[in-house]
Amino acid sequence: MIKKIPSLLIFCFLAFGASAWGGLVTSLYKEPWFSTLVKPTFNPPEWIFAPVWITLYLLMAFSIWLIWISPKRSEKIIYIYFIHLLVNGSWSLFFFALHQIFISLVIIALIIILVLWLIKLYYPINKLSSFLMIPYLIWLGFAFLLNFYIFILN
Repeated sequence: MIKKIPSLLIFCFLAFGASAWGGLVTSLYKEPWFSTLVKPTFNPPEWIFAPVWITLYLLMAFSIWLIWISPKRSEKIIYIYFIHLLVNGSWSLFFFALHQIFISLVIIALIIILVLWLIKLYYPINKLSSFLMIPYLIWLGFAFLLNFYIFILN
């Protein structure tokens, strides 16, 4: 098992690389634009996003790693995972940098579809991997709702 740890670290690095990209784009373009938006009453405080996303990226990385180390793994799943990460990273670009609220909503819908697909593909290979993606799916549902209301209100 120790020999498999470097691959876990690589998956963490790649997941957090996508996160770092989104964070960089957000920090560069968020303000003053975001402060001027009308937000729904259920918009969470800003401090909640960092710990939630850190947890979700750890779960994502561990989940795909369990697939990676499985003898039943499929390259197709690994490709879909990385496509999902690219789409995930594009959300910050469209929302914060380009101010495209509707396109961002479509991107979240696409991420949800990709995550549902990954959950389905993970399940026969490693049930735990599949279950570890559920919090991410729930958060994406919330993010979709939040993005939808920001679109409607603005």
